[in-house]
Amino acid sequence: MKVLCIVGARPNFVKIAPILSVMQLKEHLFEPVLVHTGQHYDVSMSDVFFEDLDLPEPDVELGVGSGTHTSQTARIMLALETECRRVEPDLVLVVGDVNSTLAAALVATQLGLPIAHVEAGLRSGDRSMPEEINRLVTDALADLLFATEESAVLNLRREGIAAEKILLVGNVMADTLIAYKDAAVSRRTWEKFGAAPDGYGVVTIHRPANVDNEKRLGDIVEALETVSAEMLLVFPVHPRTLRALSDCGMLSRLESANVSVASPMGYLDFIGLVAGSRLVLTDSGGLQEETSVLGVPCLTLRENTERPVTVEAGTNRIVGTEPSEIVREAARAVGEPKRPCKIPYWDGKAAERIVGALESLAPKLTMRCSRSS
Repeated sequence: MKVLCIVGARPNFVKIAPILSVMQLKEHLFEPVLVHTGQHYDVSMSDVFFEDLDLPEPDVELGVGSGTHTSQTARIMLALETECRRVEPDLVLVVGDVNSTLAAALVATQLGLPIAHVEAGLRSGDRSMPEEINRLVTDALADLLFATEESAVLNLRREGIAAEKILLVGNVMADTLIAYKDAAVSRRTWEKFGAAPDGYGVVTIHRPANVDNEKRLGDIVEALETVSAEMLLVFPVHPRTLRALSDCGMLSRLESANVSVASPMGYLDFIGLVAGSRLVLTDSGGLQEETSVLGVPCLTLRENTERPVTVEAGTNRIVGTEPSEIVREAARAVGEPKRPCKIPYWDGKAAERIVGALESLAPKLTMRCSRSS
């Protein structure tokens, strides 16, 4: 079974790694073809992740680069259509909710190729988020929908997706975290910032709703200044966030506070940093999951989340961007003990369940593909 595996951005690399590992153990059954669209393309955003996660060199690199959501998606589609016709896969496998995910699902549909979506059914209810649109469209087109949590299954059923298409398999991001946690912690990344375990917080901000809104970004910076008076904050800054902070004159405020502004990190360094921290402040979706597995209190600087299981587990709180609320919840979280949680199926075996399902369904999928061609 030839499986075209599409990746384009940092979260995709983390999610595809365990799936490829399991497929490689069953090389008599699977021929994975790894396509890197180039949505994230520089060393800090891409290359180091391939190194840290022992990912093979991509079989295909599209090199689309950055751009608006529309232009980037269009360029990926044009390049990917050519590759699909050349490779003739039996299945297109997409992960997550980035533009590469949507583009691949659209191309596969146009070509009559079966689609499997890993991390299906997550919903924030906020259609102003590009990722929400990507999720909705990809799930509507997919033939197999692999869900991370029960709420995702319920979302898909409410949207009219047939039950036989949906499989609750768990979280491949947890697979990767469990496999690499010890190696990550052994790097003692916190020492690079003069910190001790449990003596600092970690910050990540990258979503357009926060970064491109000067008022909202200013509120977050104000909160970080206050929180940093009580503990060091380490802030690996996404390139687009760095530009926004610089353009608004806010970067100097952070540098004057007890905030260590750092460059983006590879997977192992970053997970080691998070694992040793006392608190995480973020607008990332994946980090809400990773902090839940690690038991590190997480404050999500958004008004919603597509990962409600992390809130139910008690490790994640949705606090918005009001400075007083962030400061209050940060003080509260720091005063509570760390508590790793056990979410059903987040056990390090999600990739095994996904590949097992593909194995059992392979005859049906390849038959459909041959009919389409």
